[in-house]
Amino acid sequence: MNDQLLAAVSQYGAPALFGIVAIAAVGVPLPITLLLVVAGSMISQGAMNLWWTIGAAGVGSVLGDQAGYAIGRWGGSRLVDKLSSLFGKRASLQAMEDKAKAWGGVGIFLTRWLMSPLGPWINLASGTAGYPWHQFFFWDILGEFTGAALYISLGLFFSDRVMALYGVLGDLTWAIAALLASLILGYQLLAYLRRGRA
Repeated sequence: MNDQLLAAVSQYGAPALFGIVAIAAVGVPLPITLLLVVAGSMISQGAMNLWWTIGAAGVGSVLGDQAGYAIGRWGGSRLVDKLSSLFGKRASLQAMEDKAKAWGGVGIFLTRWLMSPLGPWINLASGTAGYPWHQFFFWDILGEFTGAALYISLGLFFSDRVMALYGVLGDLTWAIAALLASLILGYQLLAYLRRGRA
């Protein structure tokens, strides 16, 4: 599947990238980081325009995120559960809502580019939790354009080592996600122990 996506971006450029990132932002698991890095490499070869590519990736991602937020906000938890089962994941909606409320805007910003596998779930949870749309929209735009510019620039500057760079980025993302999960679980354990003593 990666080969077909890369071929589509190679053949159709920024419009294909726009469509692919929008679909991924709704929750379809696609290798967006790889596509952005490859797009940066293609820019270095003169096959794509830097600003059009960043714009297409940023706007496509924001539109997909807004769709995810709208599904959570107006579709409710039953629709979110149905979508979760379609994509093969049954995320605990209440746990994600709690995370969305606790992390707030910073969590939305970070899940756009640093912990992007959590992004679609935070979109849905932000909607179901009733997180204010204008704040979600602000942090979403800021995060998605930061991520698009960052990964495309990395591909531009390291165009001869794209696959090695992608491997390092993937490992780093999961390491950060594991560290954050450990910190959250540790905090919850300490809070539980303190309640037990009281």
